[in-house]
Amino acid sequence: MKMSRIETAVRTVLAFNEAFNRHDVTGMMAQMSEDCVFENTTPSPDGTVIAGKEAVTQFWQEFFHQSPQAHIEVEEIFGMGNRCVMRWSYTWVEANGEKGHVRGVDIFQVKSNLISQKLSYVKG
Repeated sequence: MKMSRIETAVRTVLAFNEAFNRHDVTGMMAQMSEDCVFENTTPSPDGTVIAGKEAVTQFWQEFFHQSPQAHIEVEEIFGMGNRCVMRWSYTWVEANGEKGHVRGVDIFQVKSNLISQKLSYVKG
């Protein structure tokens, strides 16, 4: 049975998140389009926009270098058309050993089975 566009979008986003939790930038980027756009949560209130696969790849490589304990726990995920919404909890460990976390939402756009847009929002 063929998967619906919504099922495909959700599976693509879940594969991206699984690679994120392995800190597998290559695996993450395999789920993203060449013209992908990532809108980060910082600095507030608007975040930084990173465009293009090369720039987004570099961002994630630096991100995991600075945050080697980074982990996303999916709280809820659902799709609508070519969009997928994921509520999450992000945890990390500071250099001094102090643990931290934030909760947020990502809104993904999936085209041709690849993430073309990842817009991230955080509570707080």
